[in-house]
Amino acid sequence: MTTRPLPPLNALRAFEATARLGGVGRAAQALHVTHGAISRQIKLLEADLGLALFERDGRGLRLTASGQTLQAACKDAFERLHAAVDQLHRPALHDALVLGCSSSVLARWMIPRLPRLQAALPALNVHWSALDGSFSEAQARLDAVLLLAEPPWPNGWQVIKLAPERVGAVLSPQHPAAARLQGRPASALLPEELLHTTSRPQAWPAWAAAHALDARALRPGQGFEHLYYLLEAAVAGLGVAIAPEPLVADDVAGGRLIAPWGFTSTAGAWVLARHAARADPRVDALVAWLKAELADR
Repeated sequence: MTTRPLPPLNALRAFEATARLGGVGRAAQALHVTHGAISRQIKLLEADLGLALFERDGRGLRLTASGQTLQAACKDAFERLHAAVDQLHRPALHDALVLGCSSSVLARWMIPRLPRLQAALPALNVHWSALDGSFSEAQARLDAVLLLAEPPWPNGWQVIKLAPERVGAVLSPQHPAAARLQGRPASALLPEELLHTTSRPQAWPAWAAAHALDARALRPGQGFEHLYYLLEAAVAGLGVAIAPEPLVADDVAGGRLIAPWGFTSTAGAWVLARHAARADPRVDALVAWLKAELADR
């Protein structure tokens, strides 16, 4: 089966611009050519196809049924061409290490440390992807993903442990219960409503168990979809939150939050994970930097 050759590209461009802009004059202006040049290209295209693409409509032009069909095809083709050319002019992502992490970790921990990462590893070009969850199919397509997760690790992943996870109850010093909770045992928290996230419903029960408290005595308060919002609410004095130490270390150091009972180790860990079959020497340098940063909180 033979395929009919395409009409000249210049003729298709002239037609597409005329159809999109609604007139030969506007198309000529957009393509920086003369009115006559556009008209000649359209006549050439109609002759090549053996079809009328426009018909007169008063002082203007209207697409015929054939013209409408061709316009739809040209619109899609030129949009795809523009997108491809635009992509080629951007810095190639295959030259970057595509690294994923949760939006909360990216916003509260990673972004403030990007200047240090760039200073420590100036040759490393990182493209960040905010993906929540753990060991998802979308994350598997990335070069690596920074996670807070618990074993067992799923098949098909290489998991590099960076640091143990430590969590603690935190609240603003302006919270009404702040003074009362300071210096008291963890059981003093039981009457308070606790901020929590839907993504980690086990966080407070695990913290209670680590402090020999009955998790059934906890009083769940306002819930948030993401840890980032939970911590912003805590800083604003809206309640007591639970958070991984690195994500609130700067707030505690700056006096925006207090942690009356410090931070307790969990069964989880900060890990850098990647598809087991995907080796990349750039990851080794990143692992060393992440370990040092997490050790420094």
